[in-house]
Amino acid sequence: MRARFVDIVGIGQNATDTLIELPHFPAYNSEVEFYSSRVLPGGQIATAVIACRHWGLRTRYIGRVGDDSAGDLQRRELARHGVESRVTVVPGCMSQSSYILVDRKSGERTILFRRDDRLNLRRADLRRDWIELARLVHLDGHNATTGAVAARWARAAGAITIADLDHSYPGIRSLLDNLDYPVSSRTFPSRFTGEPGLFRAMQEDPAWPPVSRRVHHAG
Repeated sequence: MRARFVDIVGIGQNATDTLIELPHFPAYNSEVEFYSSRVLPGGQIATAVIACRHWGLRTRYIGRVGDDSAGDLQRRELARHGVESRVTVVPGCMSQSSYILVDRKSGERTILFRRDDRLNLRRADLRRDWIELARLVHLDGHNATTGAVAARWARAAGAITIADLDHSYPGIRSLLDNLDYPVSSRTFPSRFTGEPGLFRAMQEDPAWPPVSRRVHHAG
């Protein structure tokens, strides 16, 4: 059955987060009583897609989960929020999970996470009409090579491509070459080029200047 047209397709990361609120970050070999602990669905792409759905946009999510309770939670929450999901379930695999330690005093967070390589999207997880029938395609850098394929399809169909970038993963250049609007952390250009200075990093690599004119920094 052919996919319906949507405003935004999100392709990439989901995670189940355990948010632990602390009075302060624990010292080595110490004990700290925590204030609260909550298990919440998260992940940069799944979260963005659900937010867009709450703003009234038609949404589709493409990603992978394990066959565990965390994966079940992700799929239930996407359905509950009205997101059309195209999720591949990986047998015998743990879904991506994070433990987020939040220092109540400073507001700073420390993240402990685990991600199985089997959760990386494959080309076979994508169907071209899922991507072409969209106004905008939103990606991350975790599955850059597969993401680049989706971005090429999207641009060929006239859709806008955008990505949330933090780390320089394998294949990231092919993704950058197919983006209209990369939204990066402040540290991403240096991680991508190896140049420590932000503005020098944005001019260091021959492939970067065309992108840098439209790059947005998320802080």
